[in-house]
Amino acid sequence: MPLTDPAAKNAKAKEKTYRLTDEKGLYLEVHPNGSKYWRHKYRFAGKEKRLAYGVYPEVTLKEARNARDDSRRLLRDGIDPAKIKRTRKARRNWEAENTFQAVSEEWFQKQIGSWADGTTKKRRALLDNDLLPWLGKIPVADIETMDLLACLQRIEDRGALETAHNARQVLGQIFRYAKQTRRVSENPALDLKGALKPKVTTHHAAITAPADFGRLLNAIDGYEGTHVVRCLLRLCPLLFQRPGEMIAMEWTEIDWKQGLWRLPADKMKTRQAHDVPLSTQAISILKDLEPLTGNLPYVFPNARRRKHHVSPATINSALQKLGYDTKKTQSAHGFRASARTLLDEQLGYRLEWIEQQLAHQVRDSLGRAYNRTKHLPQRQEMMQKWADYLDQLRKVAISG
Repeated sequence: MPLTDPAAKNAKAKEKTYRLTDEKGLYLEVHPNGSKYWRHKYRFAGKEKRLAYGVYPEVTLKEARNARDDSRRLLRDGIDPAKIKRTRKARRNWEAENTFQAVSEEWFQKQIGSWADGTTKKRRALLDNDLLPWLGKIPVADIETMDLLACLQRIEDRGALETAHNARQVLGQIFRYAKQTRRVSENPALDLKGALKPKVTTHHAAITAPADFGRLLNAIDGYEGTHVVRCLLRLCPLLFQRPGEMIAMEWTEIDWKQGLWRLPADKMKTRQAHDVPLSTQAISILKDLEPLTGNLPYVFPNARRRKHHVSPATINSALQKLGYDTKKTQSAHGFRASARTLLDEQLGYRLEWIEQQLAHQVRDSLGRAYNRTKHLPQRQEMMQKWADYLDQLRKVAISG
């Protein structure tokens, strides 16, 4: 006689586990603690087997019968329902372990060693603020191009076009890694090309006319802010390294004997150590600052948190105080473009040496990246000539 719902509901616990039989192998197993479990007994390949369908009353009698009937249909087709159940469970476990968040974190940890600190912070913020809240819990294999596009359009709609394009690039790299590690069969980010508004290419504002640059140098010499920022400003045109590298200069990186600023690989965008020759003018500025900050880690410490360096906005803020529009006339990053142009066009130095001094990826005829000492004597001479040239520009600007 088939089991009824009232009979299942009213079944009381006994000293030993017992069964209430339904039909076609389905029964309710009642335990001494009162728990009631659905079980299905069947035979496959000559062996008696059992399946569990859940706990009553969370799984109703009707639902248990439906599950049993599904299993019987599989048996009719020569398929063991227990194997299907194990496969589905494994799939659920796999999906739980391979969400977008899990895969993106794995990718992030593998890449972090190849990024500069600034890049690492940007990638972390991009994941945490723009991608993980919407994609994090989804199994990576279930994510489609439209899911990714929705994230990018959300960024684009708030006017952060540059961030949206960076997000597209990051998604492409994450899903390429997912494909390489067999989490996905296709990269849904590949079809995102052309889905965003084109980026408007803007160059960093930079003065490249010698006379105007000379006036800028004199304005810097007259800066009336703190001595730390004034020294930082004066070193920027002399050394023309990236602003993030300039503000994070440490005293331990200064090789006084060799006259070099030795930047370690983990601070560089290229992830390659870089040597910056120090002209006598640059050394003079550093020597003047050493009594003030030489007992601290950073050459240019933060005014409030002395063990930290000044903020990334410091150089541009100082230029703005001097009356320079950092978007149209001269920016912190623009000192690099100024130096590149003037070293080439006015002093006639080889572009190869200039590019090396800018810490760009320069390769030889065999495609090998130049090491930190390549052409060092020539670059040392170039940097001294450059400092002397800047002194001349100052004098011409004053007399003119």
